[in-house]
Amino acid sequence: MISTMASVSLDGFFEGPDHDIDWHHMSDELHSHINAELAKFDTFVNGRRNHELMLEAWPRAEDHPDWPQAMRDFAPIWRNTRKIVYSRTKQFTDWNTETRTEVDPDEIRALAGDAMVGGNELLQTFLEHDLVDEIRLYLNPVAIGRGTPFFRKPNALALKGTRAFGNGVVLLTYGRR
Repeated sequence: MISTMASVSLDGFFEGPDHDIDWHHMSDELHSHINAELAKFDTFVNGRRNHELMLEAWPRAEDHPDWPQAMRDFAPIWRNTRKIVYSRTKQFTDWNTETRTEVDPDEIRALAGDAMVGGNELLQTFLEHDLVDEIRLYLNPVAIGRGTPFFRKPNALALKGTRAFGNGVVLLTYGRR
């Protein structure tokens, strides 16, 4: 199964102007939940920019004892999980990472186990190729007015489940219709 998880605003944005995500409502409860969910995946599939953001934090999380425990707990999950990164400009081979230049839908469909796709640009390509089986939207209780929309084209989805968190975030899990 190929899934994606993303925090979105009430008005449907993945990130604000200039890639701003300061409006995300994170809590220990939510981060612990996300860690548990991500630990179930066999492969993380990311775009270059998303992977570079991960490289800024997770290889050296131990250097930040002031970070909340849930953040430090994510580091070994990220480091130990197989990663495929799509980039036309850089090669990544560290931290259990393979690099690809183009999305091959047949290769993606043949992945063993469950995969999590991250990065909005790559996600749009996966949606265009009908490669995403499940979408988990963490709906944040804030409208930001502008930014990068999560969906760029119509997508018919079927609601599979919901969960509310104490910080006001609501998880909406969708599958294909």
